[in-house]
Order: sequence, then structure tokens, then C-alpha cells
Amino acid sequence: MWGQFALIGVIVVLCIVPPRWPHATWPWLWLVGFALVLTGLAGGAWSTGALGRNLTVFPRPLDTAELVVRGPYRIVRHPIYAAGLVLFLGFSLCRGPLVLGATACLAVVWALKARVEERYLRGRYPGYESYTQRVRYRLLPLVY
Repeated sequence: MWGQFALIGVIVVLCIVPPRWPHATWPWLWLVGFALVLTGLAGGAWSTGALGRNLTVFPRPLDTAELVVRGPYRIVRHPIYAAGLVLFLGFSLCRGPLVLGATACLAVVWALKARVEERYLRGRYPGYESYTQRVRYRLLPLVY
């Protein structure tokens, strides 16, 4: 779990240091990246709002938590991770290739964390298995 925070810190540092994308590609990458940052922020706000008081940074649900299947949770099972990856992909396009590499590592960490989280959710909520049949993708619709 702490690995995700370390990687986010690495991403922040890499946003400050070179190398950058080649100058000729920069304006287009920056525009697309900025749009992705805004999309990631909006998706994160929507996802955390839908999760409400059930939000935790730990993979194990809170004792008082209930299964949330509304809002973005109708599209993917882990929309907060998905929104975070869109956000960091946007930063990657705005800043440089090292940021993209660290974002790829974060994607792997969050994909693994999602699997661990789902084991807890299956054990906690009898309806989780049927939810996974309705919402087939963890992070990216039609992909994963």
C-alpha cells in the first residue's frame, strides 16, 4: 500500500526534472495531457463522491462500509484508480517520458491492489460476485 504513495511521490518529482518530450511534439502532447488531467480530476471527484463515507486508502473495506454499485461503479469496479491513472497519464504527456514510466509502474501497483481489494470485497459482500458479472472490467472498459 505504501508503494503507491512512494510512486506518486516519484511522479511528482519527475514532473519537475528533465527529460521532457521533444519540442516539436510538446504543444500537442500538452493539450491532450491537460485534457486528461481535467478528466482524471473530474472522474476522481465523481468516484469519491459516489463512494462517500466508504472511502479508505486500505484494500480492506471499513467495518461500516456498504457495497457501492452506483455512479462510476456501474462502469468499472475501481473508478478511483482509473481516474488516478488518467490524471497521471495526463501529467506524463505534459511533462516527459520518465513520468510515463512511473505512471506505468503505478498502473501495475493499482491493478494488483485491485485484485487484493476484490478478495476482501468477495468475502464481505455476498452480492459482490454478481456485481462482477454485471461490471466486468476493473479499470478500463473493454480492456481490463
